[in-house]
Amino acid sequence: MNLLDEQTPASQRELLKSWGVRVRHIGYDMGRSGKQDPEILRLLHGLRRATPFSLDRDFSGPRLCHPAYCLVYLYVRPQDAATHVRRVLHHPALNTQAKRMGAVIRASESGLRVWRRNEAEQALAWP
Repeated sequence: MNLLDEQTPASQRELLKSWGVRVRHIGYDMGRSGKQDPEILRLLHGLRRATPFSLDRDFSGPRLCHPAYCLVYLYVRPQDAATHVRRVLHHPALNTQAKRMGAVIRASESGLRVWRRNEAEQALAWP
């Protein structure tokens, strides 16, 4: 399940859906608006194999690695979120749930940084 945080503009959700990317939007069609970070983490622990995409810097770094989900921090302008969600989902190293699970990913214009528990940080270039 691909999730967008509530900071993601609705226009970006609609763009993703027009491209055929299945997403759910926290505060829009899942959960309530205004959830605090600890509530969101509890929500993620209760979901199976979720990939949340967040524009919130608090959701980056290796301390958040968990085998139940893959957390993607989009270090981009909000109006570029949809493009980067699609780029992450189509990246050869991350294009399946199995490849993504347990990782925290920082996606930016320059590439990707990937953290996994008990592994060194990995830098990936965009294809």
